[in-house]
Formats: sequence, C-alpha cells, structure tokens
Amino acid sequence: MTIRAPREPAARVIKTDFGLEFAKIGASRYDLSDPYHLALTVRWPAFVLGVFVLYGLINLIFAGLYLAHPGCIANARPGSIGDAFFFSIETLATVGYGVMAPANLYGHVVASAEIITGMAFTAIMTGLIFVRFSKAKAKIVYSDVAVITRHNGHPTLMFRIGNARASVMTKVRAEANALIRETTAEGGQYRRLQELPLVRSSVPVFPMVLNLMHEIDEHSPFAGLDAQALAETEMTILLSLEARDPQLAAMVYDMKAYFARDLRPGMRFVDAVTQRDGRTLADLRRISLVEPEDAA
Repeated sequence: MTIRAPREPAARVIKTDFGLEFAKIGASRYDLSDPYHLALTVRWPAFVLGVFVLYGLINLIFAGLYLAHPGCIANARPGSIGDAFFFSIETLATVGYGVMAPANLYGHVVASAEIITGMAFTAIMTGLIFVRFSKAKAKIVYSDVAVITRHNGHPTLMFRIGNARASVMTKVRAEANALIRETTAEGGQYRRLQELPLVRSSVPVFPMVLNLMHEIDEHSPFAGLDAQALAETEMTILLSLEARDPQLAAMVYDMKAYFARDLRPGMRFVDAVTQRDGRTLADLRRISLVEPEDAA
C-alpha cells in the first residue's frame, strides 16, 4: 500500500504597493471573518462589484420571501419574479411608488424588515465609502534606483524622492532599513533588519525634491562591497516615510522597496532642480535620471 505524502498547501503570493513581493502559507487574501478590513483594502472595482452583488442578493432574498406567500403584494402579478424583485428594490430604498404595496400582515412584516435592512445597508455603505475616500495618501514620487556615490569625500548611498502634490508637506521623517539574509554559526538561515542611519532623517518642510543619504562606514552593511558583490547579494532596502499634509490636516505614510538590482554604484543623480526665470523649478520627470559620478 502506497502512502502519499500530504499535499503542500498553496502559497499565497502577496504584492505590496511599495514594490515588495513575497508569499505566505496559511494567509488568505480575502478574510471574510473581518469584513471591515476586507471592505477597506480591496481595490475600487472589486469594492463596487461587491456592493452591487450584495445589494442584488438582498433583494433576491426578500423577493423570494414575497413569492413564498402569494397575494402578499397588492397589484403584483401572481408568481411574477420581476414584480417581487422590483417591489423589493423599491422597499429596500424606502421609495414606495404606491403602485404595489403590502396586502396583508405577512407582507407588512416582510416589508418592514426590508426597510430596516435597507436603512442599515445604506448607513454601512455610506460609512465605508467615506472612509475609503478619506484615507490620506502620500503622493510621493521615488527614484527607480538608488545610487552609491561619493559625497563630501565619503561613499554614500542615496535615494531621491519628490513631492508630487502642489502643496508643501511638513515634518517629514524618513527611515531606511536593510533586510539581510545571514547564516548563523549553527548553519541556520534567517533574515534580520539593520537600520541604515540617514545623514538627515527629518526635515521641517518638503516642497519639491529631497535626497536621502546613508553614509557607508565600517558599520554599514555596504562596507567593502564592490559592484559585483552588490549584484550578488540578496539584500533588500526598505525606505519608509511619514509626513504631514497641511491641506488634509493629516499624517501620511508611504514605503518603497529597493533591491540589489536597483543599486547603481559609481553613479549619481542628475540635477532635477534648476533655476528658470528667477524661480526654482523641480522637474519630477528627471527624478530617476543618473550619470557617472565622474561626469563633467
């Protein structure tokens, strides 16, 4: 008798908005036990489709209840699914055109239950739509790559970010961490986060473009790594930001992941801020442009 090994459960691939992709076993994409979180995290097309499906399902259930007791709706054709369904829509929306109406006690009880359901459904959907619209977004543009260049005589890892809003953000705080895979003395594999101290991690105002710099010293995980070693490493850099948007009167948060393939040693960012007609001009289209650090 052949005993089959238990099937390996399927891994759920998770793609984040900030570029990091990983897989999990035992995690479900849609957790029906937490409908509030589900309703706020699904994309807008899925949310709108879910609202219409739920609305139609509620009306079908109540239409079935009306059909289960013939004669409970005045002026409705006997056995007509269409009449029962559209009467259900009118009742759920508390419209009540007056052409069809409950004809007996059973009809009044079901119609009353549907009116209460409709009021609750409208209140819940209104609240969810408001929360989805009111979520503050950072609107920050990141450079596609990070460069390793010399700054004030020191090798420095640089990221560049741009404020894509027409307003000025304030109280910006940035944090960079490297996710490093290591092998312990016992031969075990694990990943650890090492902070990458930034030359300046906070700025009072963020109007246009900002360079975030990590000086590579003997304590940095990038110390002693040449271009080939950087390309072979599996290091991931996580850049997280928080800032205050005065227009929204709220704090906004954002993240960006950089991988080894995104590092450009020996390169520097091309200037994205220039002077034109006596004004400072920031061109966010140039935020990812790089050139050799020894270019004129």
